[in-house]
Amino acid sequence: MTQKPLSTAAAERMNLVAQDEIWKYRLKAETEARQNWAQNWGFLATPLEELLKGDEEPLTPKPKIELPERFRIRPVTPVEKYIKILPSPPVPKTTQGFIGWRAEVPGLNKGLAHAFEIRSCKGACAKELGWPEQGIH
Repeated sequence: MTQKPLSTAAAERMNLVAQDEIWKYRLKAETEARQNWAQNWGFLATPLEELLKGDEEPLTPKPKIELPERFRIRPVTPVEKYIKILPSPPVPKTTQGFIGWRAEVPGLNKGLAHAFEIRSCKGACAKELGWPEQGIH
């Protein structure tokens, strides 16, 4: 009768000397870790108040440095000085009237019209640059 070969797991279980050496190494590492814990991680056990208080001297206020005029922040100017809000015209009665209803009122359309000139998007830049017609389309 032939004997069945041992698996690696079974062979490792049978090597009692190696298992004993591994066990000794683990116990030694655990003992060293226990002895060195206070030195490496002891700060975790100290109370927070003890860590925060220190022998440091109280901070002295820093002397104020006078900045040159160009670096100083100007005082805030009220918005009403620059932006004037005029009353709106009466609201149109139909939804069709909503389209551009504020643009027709004189004084409200300053930002809407550019020198009273209608500009199209397509080719406007090319025409300003003086490109030929072939470059526009």
